Amino acid sequence: MMINLGPIIFGFLIGFIVGLAMKKNPKSEINLTSSSFIVIFLVILLSAWQLGAFPYYTDIPIATGFLSGFIGILIGKIAISLKSGDK
Repeated sequence: MMINLGPIIFGFLIGFIVGLAMKKNPKSEINLTSSSFIVIFLVILLSAWQLGAFPYYTDIPIATGFLSGFIGILIGKIAISLKSGDK
């Protein structure tokens, strides 16, 4: 069994950049709570399962780049909130 790191690394990097770009804007009416992130995670997990692995990848039967992108968004969001002092 071979783990292909390409989709995992690039999915994480793109998700991390998107997570860093998610700054709190006081004028925005969009409020993502922790329950919102749980629902988003479940939708992403279902989507990744339905997408399946990239062709000829046999590591796991889900789209690993999709999941690592979501993890990158969370870590980027946490990094920007720690930097700005938000909780």
